[in-house]
Amino acid sequence: MKLLPRPCAAHPRQSTRLARRWLIPTSVVAALFLAACASTPLPPWPSQSARVVPPPHSRSQAAQPDRPTDEASTSPVVTPITGPEDQPGAATLIESAAVAAHFPDPPVRYDTPGLQTQRRAWTTNAELSQWLDELASTPADRTSARRIDLGPSQNGTPLLALALNGTIGDKPLLSNGRPTVLLVGQQHGDEPGSSEALLVMARELSQGLLAPMLQRINVVIVPRANPDGASTGSHATSDGTDLDHDHLALRTPEARAIAQLIRTYRPAVIADVREYPAQAVNMAGARVLPSYDVLAQPATAANIPEFVSKAAAEWFMQPLFKSLEDSGLTHEWLHTLTADRGALAAQTGGAQPDSLRNLGGLSNTVSLAIASRGTGLGRAHIQRRVHSLVVALTSVLRSTADRSGDLRQVQTYVTRDVASKACQGLLTVQASPTTSEHDLGLIDETSGELKRLKVQWTSTATLRPELQRPRPCGYWLSADSAAAQHLAWLGLQVMRIAEDGSVLTESFSGPSGAGSAAQAVRTTTDVPAGSYFVGMNQPLANVAAAALEPGTPFSYQSVGILGEPGASARVINNPSLVFDESE
Repeated sequence: MKLLPRPCAAHPRQSTRLARRWLIPTSVVAALFLAACASTPLPPWPSQSARVVPPPHSRSQAAQPDRPTDEASTSPVVTPITGPEDQPGAATLIESAAVAAHFPDPPVRYDTPGLQTQRRAWTTNAELSQWLDELASTPADRTSARRIDLGPSQNGTPLLALALNGTIGDKPLLSNGRPTVLLVGQQHGDEPGSSEALLVMARELSQGLLAPMLQRINVVIVPRANPDGASTGSHATSDGTDLDHDHLALRTPEARAIAQLIRTYRPAVIADVREYPAQAVNMAGARVLPSYDVLAQPATAANIPEFVSKAAAEWFMQPLFKSLEDSGLTHEWLHTLTADRGALAAQTGGAQPDSLRNLGGLSNTVSLAIASRGTGLGRAHIQRRVHSLVVALTSVLRSTADRSGDLRQVQTYVTRDVASKACQGLLTVQASPTTSEHDLGLIDETSGELKRLKVQWTSTATLRPELQRPRPCGYWLSADSAAAQHLAWLGLQVMRIAEDGSVLTESFSGPSGAGSAAQAVRTTTDVPAGSYFVGMNQPLANVAAAALEPGTPFSYQSVGILGEPGASARVINNPSLVFDESE
């Protein structure tokens, strides 16, 4: 049996024998796994003032094929596809004229099947498929567009994506050296504006004003991640799952399709394109409405590498907000507004690692959620809603292009740094948001007056660790554990043990090992051939920890993927084990 060199470890005297077999490996993952043994000096943080991301330019005329490369616009006008108009739209909130006056139409008009004048239904799944087919068959010069079929949804509807890149001879997207941006829309079926905006982006990237960007970046677009929910206007998938909170467990085919794209294309940037609820809340003596065109937030889970968070904040969020301001659009951090006995409160996007935004951050990717004001509005203000998302997403693409070298430097450092931390330091298992006072712009539902009101602001931008544990060397999984396949779907290196052995494991007393008062119990555990080992000396170690650390509501043990508590264990030594050879 041929053995690989010992991987890097906190304890150099302990040897680990590795044979070449693991579940669904890739050459890139393996290379990074071994590269983690090298030193990882902290690189200097690039100056934010080194580059300025220009704001989007509004235009009302159609795209011109000879537009200069550096002047991609955010305001394309696209050619409509004729579609049915006999489907009912979503119920519309009734707004006063004074409220509606805050949201005038943009100076441009967007056309997709679902945005046609007098249309009552959004773009259907069949029309979306036709749209992508047409773009794939007629890309602009020096542009490649390819439709990707990711398999069926729960109801059998095709899950579709479009991969776009500027051609360099015969070099495919995966080997052209450019950073890839993944845009995912309509995870929730009742957020149709996100899908319509991504159809606009797909058209303009493939054959319109944004096509020049493809000479510097690649873009993969999933216009509608939840086609079953979209067809019924439902928030959840067909089986009732909130798709945005299934990206760690991967219980649904819709979530597994997105994971497949991430494994294949290894995006440097992920944007979850959303709409947020526009409903009023009650406060003392009045009802107030949210006023912002766009809410946005980067990944904010515990254990996200610091450099990933800094890149998201400085290179993406700040230019994004500036682009919106320059286009006359308003913005704020992603939040949910509530009122309790007249007292206003707001909670930013959560810290759970199961969302697309946060799992992306734990995967060392700049990951954002971007939401337009829209859920519950029906077709009201749809042109402005789509325009807001087009402006925001164009800023994301520009930031990726302008910071491509810096992103490559950060990702190279972070992947090695994360892998080098196995067996040492602390891992934050649970963390809480912090609370402060914050001003929000809110609209009086009756008078239409825009007010600046103070709210209790609960934010995950800064997290307070509640439960920390020593970072393990890895995790052991039983031979019949479904977790091995789920982790492999996430891109983790999962190794099958070839010969019986033993490891030093750690468990925690109390129900599911929860709580800071739980006592650690260490023991030597026999591990049989056929069971699995997931090492923490790999770039996606923080994803493994999110799934396998006991005592959290989102862990594989809590959601039932691991089954019995004895089906997994934290391994706290660098084990001497032999693994199956690769076929």
